[in-house]
Amino acid sequence: MQAVENSDHITIVVATDNFYAILLAALIKSIEVNHKSGEHIDLYIIDDGISTTNKGKIAASASPEVFTLHWFTTDQVVPPDFKAPKDRSAFPVTTYLRLFSPYIIPADAGKMIYLDVDMIVLNDISELWHTDLENRLFGAVIDLSETVGSSWGGIPNYKELGLDPAAKYFNAGMMLINPKKWREQDISAKVIKAIVDNIESVNFADQYGLNVVLVNQWKELDKRWNSFSVLHSEDPYLIHFLDIKPIFKSNNTNKVYYGEFYKYLKMTPYKDFKPWSDYKRLFRKALIKGVKLIKSKLP
Repeated sequence: MQAVENSDHITIVVATDNFYAILLAALIKSIEVNHKSGEHIDLYIIDDGISTTNKGKIAASASPEVFTLHWFTTDQVVPPDFKAPKDRSAFPVTTYLRLFSPYIIPADAGKMIYLDVDMIVLNDISELWHTDLENRLFGAVIDLSETVGSSWGGIPNYKELGLDPAAKYFNAGMMLINPKKWREQDISAKVIKAIVDNIESVNFADQYGLNVVLVNQWKELDKRWNSFSVLHSEDPYLIHFLDIKPIFKSNNTNKVYYGEFYKYLKMTPYKDFKPWSDYKRLFRKALIKGVKLIKSKLP
């Protein structure tokens, strides 16, 4: 990987609600422990209803020698006329906040990393930061479904959209972004429009729209920077806890990665946390789908 800018600060953006706030603490600590190159990290947190208690625990998880935390509420991030698309998935509305992440960092920032909070980082984040995007809008890792035409993932209506089924399909959980190009091209608005226009085919919330709008416009990064917890990867740099998270008793995470998650979580104020019952996860999932179904029927 080639260094493309001499910056002494790394810019990372995350978003979470209160339910998954605990995951952010483990992510922060994993970044901190494995960051050896010395750049200071500016972490921008989009707060979608995090409690005062959890905000305090998250802040206490980050060493001020490594991180500066910048907090933004959802109301400060999304445009006043934004209405979340009425998709019928179990993904919380929080997932759409990543679309606005390039707008909350300093205007002169030439690069940013977006991370889902259901991740831990096992390598120096500086290596990802200094990846050359080769003039692409952003870099990402290919998804489990791999292609646009995947029969179980991908873009279900790729034929109607005239997309090549063999085009690569990326996972939006980790993106290395050129924020200036993102804003100049008004990517957020284009993605939302693509989702609204194709709402019956939307399967993975904003990831669907991102792949529709940005097909073939991204740089494929080393897959180790988004290694999926349901698989075994050789020398992973970042573990992404897809599906059931390790905070639940019924998680389906690779045991090694499960242990890694709790190694870092025990370094935070959540050190005594015990995994939740699966009923809590299923209730939340049903509630999200129910609310979305009701909203989809409203004018």
